[in-house]
Amino acid sequence: MPPTMHAATRILLSSTLLAASALITVGCNAGAAKPAPAAFQAMPVKVSPVALTAVPSSDTYVATIKSRRTTTLQPQVDGNITRILVASGQSVKAGQVLMQIDPLKQVATVQTQAGLENQQKAVYQYNKADVERQKKLYEAGITSRQVYDQAVQSYENSKASYESSAAGTDTQRQQLAYYQIRAPFAGIVGDIPVHQGDYVSSTTILTTVDEDTQLEAYIYLPTERASQVHMGLAVDLVDTTGQSLTRSTISFVSPQVDNGLQSILAKASIPASSHLRNQQIVNARVTWGSAPAPVVPVLAVTRVGGQAFVFVAKPNAQGPGFTAHQVAVTLGETVGNTYPVLGGLQPSDKVILSGLQFLQEGAPVQPLG
Repeated sequence: MPPTMHAATRILLSSTLLAASALITVGCNAGAAKPAPAAFQAMPVKVSPVALTAVPSSDTYVATIKSRRTTTLQPQVDGNITRILVASGQSVKAGQVLMQIDPLKQVATVQTQAGLENQQKAVYQYNKADVERQKKLYEAGITSRQVYDQAVQSYENSKASYESSAAGTDTQRQQLAYYQIRAPFAGIVGDIPVHQGDYVSSTTILTTVDEDTQLEAYIYLPTERASQVHMGLAVDLVDTTGQSLTRSTISFVSPQVDNGLQSILAKASIPASSHLRNQQIVNARVTWGSAPAPVVPVLAVTRVGGQAFVFVAKPNAQGPGFTAHQVAVTLGETVGNTYPVLGGLQPSDKVILSGLQFLQEGAPVQPLG
């Protein structure tokens, strides 16, 4: 056989062997089992069982802060304001001078009256001495009874004139005090609508003074609550965000119903340590009582489109372990760091507290504590 024929035979044999080897390898791989996909690992989460806690039953109403002592200051005399000694919002003491009205005319009146008083006093003192002299002369038989009686009459007249003049001077001096506007009691100065140099009269409003140590919250309650309103009910004054401003209790309940509002006025005393102001509008949360109710921590609640949800860890129905399930819940107002649960959960449910941002419906979880 020529050499070229041997070479061709070897090449053909090698190709046949390689093809057979490939077929054997493919057959072996086809008979092997496919590997199982990796299972999802359960995520460790902190859980807490739904607990029963005494939850207060309360309602929130609009309340107005009012001072027990407040006054509007108006002058009792006419004139121009020469000095304003305080500013709006300033704390003042009882009797402190707030404003000065020009007293020059009244000072002149006082001086004129005082001069008249001195004249009357001089006449009175002369007649007093004269009546003593006339008495001695009459007793000595030197003068007649008529002369003595005339001296006594002159004395009495001058005495009455002097006393009247002295009273007039005192009145004018008291009138002079009205040119100083003083605080009737300790408190806070309100708005001052007048200015230095303004002419004021008895109808002009100068300012207000509010006592800031004796404040009350005026709360109008619906008549449906008449049987539940009583002294000592707890009241929380809160702002528009629900932040507590101060705590108090009902200190007064009106025996009458307001005809216009068809409501009952209740008052709550405000502690002196609060920073509330006269005529301030706040919310008053009145607590009627408390009863056991399920609660969940605030951190366990998520909201989607205004609806509140919590995740609970439930046993896996298809095997061992737990899965996360999202449950819609109805909640009440916060009590401390918890929400009262009005609907959606059972007392045996385990609420998930951690890893909420990584959870989804049906995810495997491993409850911890």
